[in-house]
Amino acid sequence: MDHKRELTSVDLAALEGELAGYEGAKLDKAYLYPEDDLVRLKLRDFDRGRVEFLIEVGDVKRAHVADQSHVPDAPGRPPDFAMMLRNRLSGADLVRVEQFEFDRIIELEFDREDASTTIVAELFGDGNVAVLDEYGEVIDCLETVRLKSRTVAPGTPYEFPSARFNPMTVDYDGFVARIKESDADLVRTLATQLNFGGLYGEELCTRAGIDYNVAVDDLDESDFERLYELIDEMGTRLREGDVDPRVYYETLDDGDGAGNGESGDDPDRRRIDVTPIPLAEYEELYSESFTEFNPALDDYFFNFQREEEVEGGETQRPDFEAEIEKQQRIIQQQEQAIEDFEADAEVEREKAELLYANYDLVDDVLSTVQAARQDDVSWDDIEAKFDEGADRGIAAAEAVVSLDGSEGTVTLDIDGTRVTVDAFTGVEKNADELYKEAKRIEEKKEGALAAIENTREDLEAVKERREEWEADDGEDEADNDEAEDEPTDWLSMQSIPTRSTERWYEQFRWFHTSDGFLVIGGRDADDNEELVQKYLEGGDKFFHAQAHGGPVTVLKATGPSEPSKEVEFPQSSLDQAAQFAVSYSSVWKDGKFAGDVYMVDPDQVSKTPESGEYLEKGGFAVRGDRTYFEGTPAGVAVGITCDDETRVIGGPPAAIEGQAATSITVEPGQYAQNDIAKRLYREFKERFADETFVRKVASPDQIQEFLPPGGSRMTED
Repeated sequence: MDHKRELTSVDLAALEGELAGYEGAKLDKAYLYPEDDLVRLKLRDFDRGRVEFLIEVGDVKRAHVADQSHVPDAPGRPPDFAMMLRNRLSGADLVRVEQFEFDRIIELEFDREDASTTIVAELFGDGNVAVLDEYGEVIDCLETVRLKSRTVAPGTPYEFPSARFNPMTVDYDGFVARIKESDADLVRTLATQLNFGGLYGEELCTRAGIDYNVAVDDLDESDFERLYELIDEMGTRLREGDVDPRVYYETLDDGDGAGNGESGDDPDRRRIDVTPIPLAEYEELYSESFTEFNPALDDYFFNFQREEEVEGGETQRPDFEAEIEKQQRIIQQQEQAIEDFEADAEVEREKAELLYANYDLVDDVLSTVQAARQDDVSWDDIEAKFDEGADRGIAAAEAVVSLDGSEGTVTLDIDGTRVTVDAFTGVEKNADELYKEAKRIEEKKEGALAAIENTREDLEAVKERREEWEADDGEDEADNDEAEDEPTDWLSMQSIPTRSTERWYEQFRWFHTSDGFLVIGGRDADDNEELVQKYLEGGDKFFHAQAHGGPVTVLKATGPSEPSKEVEFPQSSLDQAAQFAVSYSSVWKDGKFAGDVYMVDPDQVSKTPESGEYLEKGGFAVRGDRTYFEGTPAGVAVGITCDDETRVIGGPPAAIEGQAATSITVEPGQYAQNDIAKRLYREFKERFADETFVRKVASPDQIQEFLPPGGSRMTED
């Protein structure tokens, strides 16, 4: 018998009531384990203390509260998705837990003074977790979905699947009518048309004493009444929390092991299902009873994967190929979406340019409509006048395709392109709205680009796990567990696989603080301009050395696909951003070992100079009070990462040393950038047993990108 791997609609109906008891709990922290598609929400409840809520949407699909000892250790540096959850939800109250219709979807709504956020967990198909703002728009999601029937993508309204028939709330007449619509047998009808699934379809047949395979046409009134009564009773029990959860086991040997009350830890048994109520279908199986459904789910899902064995006692090989195919399919969808966004944005820009290129014609049409409406001429009469003008060969009238009085718009055909314009504004305003729409679509594209980066990371992670599985030397599980407890000694490995993904911020100087926040800085005046105009948002912090010739440095509060918001940055992140700002400024170039740095909010930075002054390219006016970091030491570490990605990183030593497999600290010194880069390269080659790996990921040119302008030397020298 196969293990249960996904929650059913009946499970979620039972779970909804129990989870409502956690409303009022505050979210403390959120985690993402990308390799398992697992989201972990750590909450604090007034009565219960710490509460761990798990949502898994990979090969296993579940959502439940877990025992503290059953949650995985916190992962390393949190991915962007986890950081977004923390930024939006830290300190927020859980105010609603609800199953969507009778579907395998559960919603968790959190409220905070500044925002409302809803997490939607889709426990069907490929699985997904979407995070919505108070308007129902997707902030981010684990998987981007673009189908004819629905879209789930950052920057778009979340679309639920078409509502499923809910047998728990339908009246008797609706129930009978639904069954009679089917041309299948009873069990298939209950499973598919009434959405109970195979197991509960069989359970209802057994309890009603009706053969599974009886044709729907052969049912009589008493059959319908018994079935409806059973379903109504089940629905009432689930809504009122009157559950009697069971974890069911199958016996692995020839013994019967049925319902004898012995411990479920018997090695000759394995867990195969968990249900909110006892099932007649499992009457012959051994089961353990629980007082609540959450602990039963936690017991089952925590243990079943460890019990999943094939003949001979070997752990089953994960279906890496299926997962790789899934990720590649998602990438194809995301690439197509990006192409569509680009094409759509270009169409909107072309429409705007057509309006300007045919300014007089469009203005003539708009002026005619506006004058007629001022004289109370009806929309139909206006349209008729344009038709008459078109018959006489008037160019402006010929361009009019249609008018929509309810919307106050005119649709024009200009050089074969149809453009709908607001009849009560001018040409410039209409063109400006089209440019804005193009920009809005391009912002969607940026969100899609960020999503595709995450998917490519997931794909590489699956490939890496496949390589590790295939390279396994067959040692027993205990030895493997012991080895996993030890950190990987990357320096001594003879062969290190390379894996990296290009990020949007790599065009600038960048690093991640020891707390996981992104810091970006300009390399030149053009970068400084772009950083302030495009990437400096509310909630961020702006840093600059108190010296001429320094990079604009931005400590980011949120990612590019997230709305801006205030974040309380740890002091360690602020100090590291300040050190970054001073280290890549003229302070280093001048051979100084420290300098002052100031910090301001984004709204204090402007491109508008004071009266009578001039701002050179890359320069900005900063107004208002500043926070100073006096005597900030200049110091940069360059390292090589091997865990999540293989690449060179560089920045303040306190941030880099914790993220790199090995790093080297430099200070102002006598060696030019290219010379010190070669010295660091030779040092890294000596540290790694796999010299080819260093050549691939840390060439002198790649190292030089992270070195400050001016002379440097290794602190070990």
